[in-house]
Amino acid sequence: MINNELEPYQRKSSIAYFTMEIALRTEVHTYSGGLGVLAGDTARSAADLGLPVVFVSIISRQGYIHQEIDAAGHQVHRPDPWNPFDWCVSLPAKVAIELEGRRVWIRPWLYECKGALRKPVPVILLDTDLDENSPQDRGITDHLYGGDSAYRLKQEAVLGIGGFRILQALGFTINTYHLNEGHAAFLTMELLRQYPRKTNLINPTGRRYDASPVLTRCLFTTHTPVEAGHDRFNYDLVGRILPNLIDLNELRIYAGDDMCNMTKLALNLSGFVNGVAVKHAETTQQMFPGYKVSAITNGVHAARWAHPVFSKLFNARIPNWQVEPELLFHADHLPDEEVWRAKQTAKSDLIDLVTEATGVALDPNVPIIGYARRMTSYKRPSLLLHDLDRLRAIARRYPVQFVFAGKAHPADTEGGEVIKLIQSRRATLAPDLKMAFLPNYNTQSAQLLVAGADVWLNTPRPPLEASGTSGMKAALNGTLNLSTIDGWWVEAWIEDVTGWAVGTETSHESDIDHANSLYQKLEEKVLPTYLNDRARWTWMMKQSISKIAPYFNSHRMMRRYANDAYLR
Repeated sequence: MINNELEPYQRKSSIAYFTMEIALRTEVHTYSGGLGVLAGDTARSAADLGLPVVFVSIISRQGYIHQEIDAAGHQVHRPDPWNPFDWCVSLPAKVAIELEGRRVWIRPWLYECKGALRKPVPVILLDTDLDENSPQDRGITDHLYGGDSAYRLKQEAVLGIGGFRILQALGFTINTYHLNEGHAAFLTMELLRQYPRKTNLINPTGRRYDASPVLTRCLFTTHTPVEAGHDRFNYDLVGRILPNLIDLNELRIYAGDDMCNMTKLALNLSGFVNGVAVKHAETTQQMFPGYKVSAITNGVHAARWAHPVFSKLFNARIPNWQVEPELLFHADHLPDEEVWRAKQTAKSDLIDLVTEATGVALDPNVPIIGYARRMTSYKRPSLLLHDLDRLRAIARRYPVQFVFAGKAHPADTEGGEVIKLIQSRRATLAPDLKMAFLPNYNTQSAQLLVAGADVWLNTPRPPLEASGTSGMKAALNGTLNLSTIDGWWVEAWIEDVTGWAVGTETSHESDIDHANSLYQKLEEKVLPTYLNDRARWTWMMKQSISKIAPYFNSHRMMRRYANDAYLR
């Protein structure tokens, strides 16, 4: 027993979910985007469903980035610190791992994450900011996705190896390890060391090894079909930083000959592998032939992402929807006027936020199209701005407003340039249409944007969208999706019912083809329907809720993990 806070979790937690980031609450800066938000929703649903899961992540004391936009339209980023003492309990346990020949101590913090039923699950946050550590090691867990390759390698060793040892030190008995992306894949090598080598297979060191016990205990969820999203480390670097932690010859067997590929390591030592949408699983299978890749489509925690006004409406008309999101299929019977009023209230909250944050005063009677993604090239945030003359002509005929949000990684120069481009085009298009860019996008502003927008725009270049979840959150709040046919939208899209597609299902369309399709949909379907046929628009809002929310939720997702992976 460690202390009273941890005792109930020690007794029942048998599944460990490892993730580099996790969105627990807006004030706790342990997330950067979709991967972390998904992990947070996963924890909430695990709590609601009573699943015996303990979550393990990095404490990220300095956060990801705090984003500001300067007068020239550039992203200005600085650290985004938070104080663990405000939200967490420090646990009286420490473990050490050796990095670069130095002993690095790791301390765990406990955060209790609650779902709709207010039942908590434990989240263990790993911290190296200890007096026992050298100055360069104290900062290993400071910056989420910060630093160079050496810094990232150290973080991933702390997460995978340190996290494994912390759970042992805290008294957990773990039967199943769930790797949320490849960042924690070194855990598999640590687990491999626990078992004697009994087979006739001989690795280059001459030692006999048996990976089967690891395969039965590990599962791996991969989230990206983008090559740059798969961490790779030079073996010289691995040998320098982890000389006594990992056998390099054995590591090469599982992680690849040329580079230590964390995705390959996870693939080779996980008995269950899944993508996060049906199409993404197919894409992953093509990227990594020879592996069986299942599909468990992502979902969102309905009670977390429904705007309070929609929660009130659902509570009155669809009791128990928070714990059984499947019941939201009844939403197509909600009274039209109540749905419309709820949307207008949510829209008013978004307008207030935009005015306060940017000074741009949006019109409540004009449709708002929202776009919020990580600002990077393959997500094509500037696709809408491909032909300014055509966009201006559409806006003169059909009034429309746009709200953009999203952060570019500090090392992503191209992403930063896209933010600057959006700012410059905002001035160019005025006064024909209003555009705003919300700085420092976080879970608090996200809830207002997905609920307050009338249309949710998503324009990734297929097949590079793994899943996406922001459109699911939008649909839950009666916001209609306008998206390229990729990720989760492949499964949810019903043209003119749940929203609209940008482009077709062919894989050979260019950016120009998609831009032209986007303009055509805006001009011929989206805007005329909103402005001229309120009855049809309201009907589509209800269809969006009733056909998307009952399936694309994290309760259904976690039941799939329990059935297909945890209990296999």
